[in-house]
Amino acid sequence: MFFGLLAASSAAWAGAYIEEVPRVELAGQPILCVAGDYAGTAEGLFRRAGGRWSAVEGWSGRAAELCAAQGGGVLVVSGGALYEAASGNKIYDLPLGGGRILSARGERVVYGTGTALFERRARWSPIALPGGVRDARAVAIGPGGELALAADGGLFTSTESGWTAVYPAEGARSWSPVDVRAVSFDSEGRLWFASPQGLGRRDASGWRLLTGREGLPYDDFTAIAAGPAGVMWFGTRMGAIRYDGKTWEYRQGRRWLPDDDVRALAINANGDASIATARGLAVIERRSATLRSKAEYFEKEIDLRHRRTPYEYVLSVSLPVAGDKSRWVQHDSDNDGLWTSMYGAGECFAYGATHDPAAKRRARKAFEALRFLSQVTQGGEHPAPPGFPARSILPTSGPDPNLQDSAARDEHRRARRDRLWKVMSPRWPKSADGKWYWKTDTSSDELDGHYFFYGLYYDLVAETAGEKRDVQEVVRVITDHLLAHNYALVDWDGKPTRWAIFDPVSLNEGKMFLTERGLNSLSMLSYLKVAEHVTGDARYGEAYRRLINEHNYATNAMVAKVTAGPGTGNQSDDEMAFMCYYHLLKYETDEEVVERYAKSLAGYWSVERPEMNPFFNFVAAAGLTGKKFQSAFRTEDLTPKGSWLEDSLDTLQRLPRNRVDWGQRNAQRKDIIHLRSFLPDDDEIEGMGYRRNGKVLPADERFFAYWNHNPYQLNSGGRGHALGDGAVFLLPYYMGLYHRFIEE
Repeated sequence: MFFGLLAASSAAWAGAYIEEVPRVELAGQPILCVAGDYAGTAEGLFRRAGGRWSAVEGWSGRAAELCAAQGGGVLVVSGGALYEAASGNKIYDLPLGGGRILSARGERVVYGTGTALFERRARWSPIALPGGVRDARAVAIGPGGELALAADGGLFTSTESGWTAVYPAEGARSWSPVDVRAVSFDSEGRLWFASPQGLGRRDASGWRLLTGREGLPYDDFTAIAAGPAGVMWFGTRMGAIRYDGKTWEYRQGRRWLPDDDVRALAINANGDASIATARGLAVIERRSATLRSKAEYFEKEIDLRHRRTPYEYVLSVSLPVAGDKSRWVQHDSDNDGLWTSMYGAGECFAYGATHDPAAKRRARKAFEALRFLSQVTQGGEHPAPPGFPARSILPTSGPDPNLQDSAARDEHRRARRDRLWKVMSPRWPKSADGKWYWKTDTSSDELDGHYFFYGLYYDLVAETAGEKRDVQEVVRVITDHLLAHNYALVDWDGKPTRWAIFDPVSLNEGKMFLTERGLNSLSMLSYLKVAEHVTGDARYGEAYRRLINEHNYATNAMVAKVTAGPGTGNQSDDEMAFMCYYHLLKYETDEEVVERYAKSLAGYWSVERPEMNPFFNFVAAAGLTGKKFQSAFRTEDLTPKGSWLEDSLDTLQRLPRNRVDWGQRNAQRKDIIHLRSFLPDDDEIEGMGYRRNGKVLPADERFFAYWNHNPYQLNSGGRGHALGDGAVFLLPYYMGLYHRFIEE
């Protein structure tokens, strides 16, 4: 049984699932109402046919104020009369001209203003409002003829005997609802109402009351619409909400809506939602999809936009026009090596799982890109010692990056933010051939990515002796650099970089590296273990064991991160640590050392589990399955249990294909528990929280580009000017396939 293979009972069948795909139609137009394939605006009535909208003849300049579905047709209020949308024929004039309430079922129509209601069967008849009602908001007609009224004074139902005030109760809870905003009957005949107190649903067994405690995301309601199979949609002044009786979905921000203030909703037989806003109509379509189809989509997107330079470093791009993917600008980052490593690692897993030649070609390109980072630093006016990998490269045909990344900027950063920050000039030396600027001050997270990739590439992709020799050479030269420079990356200036310091004195005795002790110990052990595995050179194994036996690195690694609980600390550390754990638990054979690594990972993962991170979850499952830890009191089974696989699939399925960094705001939500700070001076705790189920927000209700983001941050994303690549999906997806956590 190979490393991390789970029994079939622990794998998830990843077949077809429903993916929600948003788009904007009638962009920029204030939508007044929507029903069926019709939308009313101040310009008139529009109809969707064949996926295109066109103005309905005879409605030019006539405001369509209210729409309602009736059987297979749509009714429209405009200019004091009721019309049939399809024909444009006037059905009849309305008693009070304009209004704001319209409901229809069969031949029965209820219409009204905020202070008067009328019902039409054979003719218009007034309906007396309940006593104390000054503002009627909405009426719904039930399948048995019951009327339900949402009003300022509460919720009311009516039969032939008149109105009755409703005081819904569930167990020990009972409400006297006021300021009721909307009311509807769902497809199963259940009555729903919406008020700032929450939602209520009445069925044959009684009332169910739903607030943030039950998962309701927000409650400043504006509208209700019923969909198929008992699904309900709710409009609010800050987004739309879908609820299927089990799962809440909050659709807020430009990823989902052109404007957050929802005016009206309409749901078709497929469950697609049309959402009226002041800046256009949002359509959220429900499509059948598979994880495989999403992976294919992201591969094409990466090939189209995200491969920078002839070496094809993979990372996000900028969008000159917000949300417009037709034009993009590629750029470098501090972590080109890391992001390309994680992309390449995914392709290694892909080849290991499928033996698809395309995956091997992609993995090879990633290898060549990473290898070049160790080659470009050699020679030139400011040569680095052999084995020093650059962070990134830029062509010398472009602007000089040293004009921005100057010594003056370094000095300012050292004085204001980081007393250990290096002052370097140039921070971007030129390569020996003069074609490239290469970025200095390479960090430990770059090394973590390189070694994570090289181990996978060697094991899963390199098949010929020549391919394996290529990996051995680059791993050897980097590792020899670390050994020659007392376990540090030493830059062209002859000094260690800011973050890549791993020597025993600094980690075990240095005050400035107290918080890095565990993680940097873990990192260095993983580098040496990968080097020993790949090259077979006993020197690396000897250095590895010396750090464990003489300097307690394996003990240091048992607490790999100093944390004050979930959501605290630097999430980049988490991403780095899990890459290191993977190879340490894969290659180590000493049972006592394995036990330490496993206990460390289990403890670390216990903090990360609420994040629903499929990469972290799959590393934990691969490394901990079958592992045990023996203490003085018991033998602890470290095999992952609980919902880790379900959570991982949820994240992979809900991660949007549209990787534009639209801002999403969640701090106002009612289903959030705000993260408590256990460190009085930890100002990063502000604005963070998680759902009442103990887990972070779902992947489609926040934006993140990489797995080093803070998933507890309630407000995330930007203004639509960045486009993330799909490697954040591809790595855990292909890893899940390889380890058979996912079966398709």
